[in-house]
Amino acid sequence: MNSSQIKALVRAGEDVRKSVGDGLYFRVEQGTASWFVRYTYAGRRKTITLPEGYPICSLADAKIQAAAIRSKVKNGIDPQLERRRESGGLIHTVDDLFNDWFQRSVKSQVKHPGNDERVYRNHIKSRLGKYSIRDITPIDIRTALDELRKIGNKTTASRALSILKRMFNHGIKLNLVTSNPAIHFTGVDVGQNYEPRKRFLSLDEIRSAFTVFRDNQDIFTRDNYLAFLLLIHLGCRKTEITSSRWEQIDLENQTWFFPENKTSKPITVPIPDQLMPVIEELRVRCAGSQCVFPARRRSKRREYISDDTLNHALAKLFGQKVDSKKQPYPNVLGSAGVDYFTVQDLRRTYRTLLAQLKIPDNIAERCLNHELRGVLKVYNQHDYLEERREANTKVAELLEPLLHGGGNE
Repeated sequence: MNSSQIKALVRAGEDVRKSVGDGLYFRVEQGTASWFVRYTYAGRRKTITLPEGYPICSLADAKIQAAAIRSKVKNGIDPQLERRRESGGLIHTVDDLFNDWFQRSVKSQVKHPGNDERVYRNHIKSRLGKYSIRDITPIDIRTALDELRKIGNKTTASRALSILKRMFNHGIKLNLVTSNPAIHFTGVDVGQNYEPRKRFLSLDEIRSAFTVFRDNQDIFTRDNYLAFLLLIHLGCRKTEITSSRWEQIDLENQTWFFPENKTSKPITVPIPDQLMPVIEELRVRCAGSQCVFPARRRSKRREYISDDTLNHALAKLFGQKVDSKKQPYPNVLGSAGVDYFTVQDLRRTYRTLLAQLKIPDNIAERCLNHELRGVLKVYNQHDYLEERREANTKVAELLEPLLHGGGNE
């Protein structure tokens, strides 16, 4: 074929595929003209499209590129594989790198992959996502982390840093970048305080806090109130409660099974009698959902409420700004004499109540699903279910007068 014939095919406007010779082909599809080369490598027929189509790439240029491809094949190089390596599987931007890392290293290997996806989408993507991974420097990382610190959510900033470190390590593994721009940043750079939190609620604060919860149901919904009752009675982790399904709860035996996750082993938690009305109410309120706390808005990501729902609900009562479009509410908890605390502090409060009730440490630690230490960890495999049932009953008896009967109101 010559240039005149190529032009005539383009003018005709019909889909066509013609051999030019020596493995080079000319193609017109839906009005777009392009070149491709067919070759045989390791006994397999393969096809590779030239980077530029006609007329940007002329017939003469296409023949030169086709000759270069044949030369590579002759020297044992697969042009198709070489191109994939050079492009990094089309991984160019931070968005591309995150998507590849998330699909291959997170989505199928982490119990709650949505946590990383949510933090990236909400806090990293808009700041770094569109930039080339080769252009990202430690200064860019620091700027992004500084912006997150200004929001005031240290936990989110810490997770964002963890994502960036793991994501760029993935890039190094694929030889897409030579260094990790986030590797030398630590918790100090996101405002983390390495002093362990010691905050727990006194009995008076428990009474005051739950009174505020009940009196402000226009801000703090009934579902939130019931979730907080579960947390302080059972000492479970927030996500264990909020992500639970009804199949995990045995109403007859009054137990709640929590499967293994990234922080703890499976455990069956005894439910005290005083908490059964809460369970029954949740059963009604879920309106047939398989989740104990079903999502309040239709979502493709999850069936149950967001990991931030309880955090935001509590923050509102402390007068903190959690919605950029709304003014914060008054600090009603502070006005009631309750110093600032977090959802996680309820777990520490539960453990403190166990100590006040003189529950032996080995039982108390099992109540929290903590592993025993030293020799006990190896030789003592007893689950302490009945002992833990007695402990949770004592906690419920202590809390009942403070909470006006728990969920019976």
